[in-house]
Amino acid sequence: MSVRVLLVDDQPLMLVGLGILLGDTADLEVVGEAGDGVEAVRLVRELRPDVVVMDIRMPGMDGIEATRQATAEPDPPKVLVLTTFDDDEYVYGALRAGASGFLLKSMALDAILDAIRVVAAGDALLAPSVTRRLIADFAGTSAAPPAPTPATEPAQDSRLIAGITDREREVLALVGQGLSNGEIAERLVISGATAKTHVARLFAKLEARDRVHLAIIAYENGLTPGRR
Repeated sequence: MSVRVLLVDDQPLMLVGLGILLGDTADLEVVGEAGDGVEAVRLVRELRPDVVVMDIRMPGMDGIEATRQATAEPDPPKVLVLTTFDDDEYVYGALRAGASGFLLKSMALDAILDAIRVVAAGDALLAPSVTRRLIADFAGTSAAPPAPTPATEPAQDSRLIAGITDREREVLALVGQGLSNGEIAERLVISGATAKTHVARLFAKLEARDRVHLAIIAYENGLTPGRR
């Protein structure tokens, strides 16, 4: 069955471009389009899409509040947030709101298609540059990270990370660099299914909600470049 997608953006050209692109795929189907957050939430309730591709900056209700309301629905859709490189405060807000992934508007349209498939399958996805920026900002501020959990406390991280295997430590380091499961599989010469299993075990062992939390844990434990 095809993945049912709702497109949300206040830029008509973006909607048209994505709509045409998705229309040429056999496994993705555009079930609706919205130009603001209010309309997006209404269509989520009405159409029950599998994935929402959500802009952040929109008139009226922005993408963060729309994401919060959409992910609070029964059987909620996955939300892919569209962002620009310097919109970190919006990215943090979308994390707290329950987004499953982040894409840069400068990414190729084909990459957006692949990202839709990734989150529809239940995985999380972050553009590598967004991951690196999030980690750098978190490391340089005293503010709490998005959607904090006990797993993001450095002291507990050290205890938890002691319980992971050497291979899981390698995988955690690569997540911290912003690599996807497919890229991790290529780097470690393992199957995609095996990489996904390792990431799933890291979620459970480190009590992390998403890949950003895993990336922060990797950073705090010296597994990514830049941490001393």
